[in-house]
Amino acid sequence: MPGRFTLDQLRGFVAVADERHFGRAAQRLNMTQPPLSRQIQKLEHALGVDLLIRASRTVELTPAGEAFLQDARRMLGLAEAAPLTARNAARGTAGALHIGFTAVSALTVLGSWLTTVKERLPDVELTLTEMVSRDQVDALLTDRLHVGLVRGLPASELLSARRVHTESLILACPRDHPLTGLRRPPDLADIGRYDVVTYTPIAARYLHELVISAFHDAGVEPRYVQQVEQVHSLLALVNAGMGVGIVPRSGARLRLPNLAFTEIDGLAPNLVETHCVWRTYHANPVLDALLSLTETGAAAS
Repeated sequence: MPGRFTLDQLRGFVAVADERHFGRAAQRLNMTQPPLSRQIQKLEHALGVDLLIRASRTVELTPAGEAFLQDARRMLGLAEAAPLTARNAARGTAGALHIGFTAVSALTVLGSWLTTVKERLPDVELTLTEMVSRDQVDALLTDRLHVGLVRGLPASELLSARRVHTESLILACPRDHPLTGLRRPPDLADIGRYDVVTYTPIAARYLHELVISAFHDAGVEPRYVQQVEQVHSLLALVNAGMGVGIVPRSGARLRLPNLAFTEIDGLAPNLVETHCVWRTYHANPVLDALLSLTETGAAAS
């Protein structure tokens, strides 16, 4: 059964393999030849194979030695890099980061985050997962995400949150819809006269409640014809002529051939908030580094 070997033994073997001579290898390692020879013998004993063919003036590698040389170089390289890797991980400049995001946050916050990671944390391994906000919170609480970009504030004492983006709600409707022919922005009473595509009350609870509350506060009771989980799904249905819909302003970046967007008169600005959320007590220096680099407050659009 193979035994243990040391990094010094590996360095000695690589030096002899490179020089093809014990004397020159010993000189390169600043040691004498006898202890170098003993190192190689111990390495061969640990591996249970002969690595070298020793001649009077030269040294050649056995087939086993040729095969082992590549692994020896790789192990030495890893050993040399390991301290720097450990220091970088402790500083948060290397390691792994699993980010959750909603479809619309991919059009706003996520892009700047990815640029920050690429430029400032290039050795961080990113995993990105699109999830609705509710599923992100569940994943954070079960350690399947390090940080999420969610709508609304999660109701958990285990999580911390910071607002990173705000934006207004606007109207999406088919291009030939009567609301596009008004000479003014429509108000909620105008919109309520037509079929409205909206959001599901569970998976898209945040946007569902925003839209329902806006109509309720305006004393309008529209006819909701479909409910969807994602903004891009709502826009696809509006594009197909199913009705009109109210979406975050960033949704207007998702261009479809039959879509028109307009302001909504009387609606308060910056109703839609995006928060980054993470476990308050965690042990990931990379997350701390990202939170520090992106601590710039909310951007409005």
